[in-house]
Amino acid sequence: MLNFIIRRTLYSVLILLGVVLLTFVLFNVAAGDPAAAVLGKNARPEEVDSLRRELGADLPLFYGRYCKTEALPSWKAGEAPQPGVSISEPDGIKGPYLVVTPQFELPEYACRTVRSGQTDYTEFTLDGEPFRTPVTGLEEITFYRIQESPWNSQFLRAVKEIVSFTPEFPYLRILDFGKTITTREPISTILLRGVWPSLCLMLPIFLGELVIGLALALVAAAFKDTLIDRALVLVSVAGMSVSYLVVIIFAQWFLGYYYDLFPVWGFEGIAYLCLPVLVGILCGIGGNVRFYRTVFVNELRREYLRTAAAKGLSPFRVYGKHLLRNAAIQIITRASAALPFLFTGSLLLESFFGIPGLGFAGVDALYNSDLQLLKALVITSAILFVVMNLLADLAYAWADPRIRLE
Repeated sequence: MLNFIIRRTLYSVLILLGVVLLTFVLFNVAAGDPAAAVLGKNARPEEVDSLRRELGADLPLFYGRYCKTEALPSWKAGEAPQPGVSISEPDGIKGPYLVVTPQFELPEYACRTVRSGQTDYTEFTLDGEPFRTPVTGLEEITFYRIQESPWNSQFLRAVKEIVSFTPEFPYLRILDFGKTITTREPISTILLRGVWPSLCLMLPIFLGELVIGLALALVAAAFKDTLIDRALVLVSVAGMSVSYLVVIIFAQWFLGYYYDLFPVWGFEGIAYLCLPVLVGILCGIGGNVRFYRTVFVNELRREYLRTAAAKGLSPFRVYGKHLLRNAAIQIITRASAALPFLFTGSLLLESFFGIPGLGFAGVDALYNSDLQLLKALVITSAILFVVMNLLADLAYAWADPRIRLE
């Protein structure tokens, strides 16, 4: 058992690294510059540069010493000179020169110049003087800030946000994603604050879907091919076909506004959870009934259940003990897939009912283009799924002794 846990844990770490790499590519490469998205086109160069350095968006992707900077503006041939860029003939020097003046104080730079198709990198220090280079043959010039360690990269920073060691207490820091882009609030605080509302909402939904779904599926399997079975299947398929959003809007209007039975917005007590929990169970129970009914019908065809019934065992023991025990693998598999949502919440339910959980925080981050918070929620969800899969593997061995983990 111990060898299995160690092996599965190492396997899970590799999966998480793959998720971090994929998330890094989506949010750091494909999403563009977060500083420019937040500050807009009219932001001052020092503001963009400062936010980039705080978010780590100026760092190289995986390895390197050159970081993006707005202290010295880039220039391409044929473009009009930007602020801080001029083309002139200094005294005593022949030919036009490109003169680049620093926008703000920054000591060490590197420039990448392209002349007639040839690229050259040059490191230099301004010491308060503008940078000059001949314009003849110059096609493009880009400036970078120089950092000491080439390993200080955006990807390594993304890994450190999940787990890192610090000399101060506590030595191990987990899920420290920094601060949000918009409100500058620590993301770990938002995660801790949103877990409890999401858990209060999703735990009753999870238990209701599981218990009611199993009960109705047992009834449908016991009365297979009868009117009861067909009615349950028909209602389940109809429930699966109706949009989640339609059920939410109808329940809010019919039960909330028209009959005034439940409050429809806020998180101030149990009464505020009744309607979203009811909606969540109604929307999810149809799929559970269909899935568990199929599992139970397949199990009922097996010889051991026919033998148990032929021996005169009561239906309670046949269905409640033998059938459920042998169908536990499929039940655990489906339940483990839903467990991470207990903590991450539901985007639609929390948004439409004003429940300040992690789902609501994710929608708010999406509206505000807060990529830092969205990335934290994606990685947190991935970690929960990996952990739940590991626990499900251990539960398989408990449910079925024939399964060997070694």
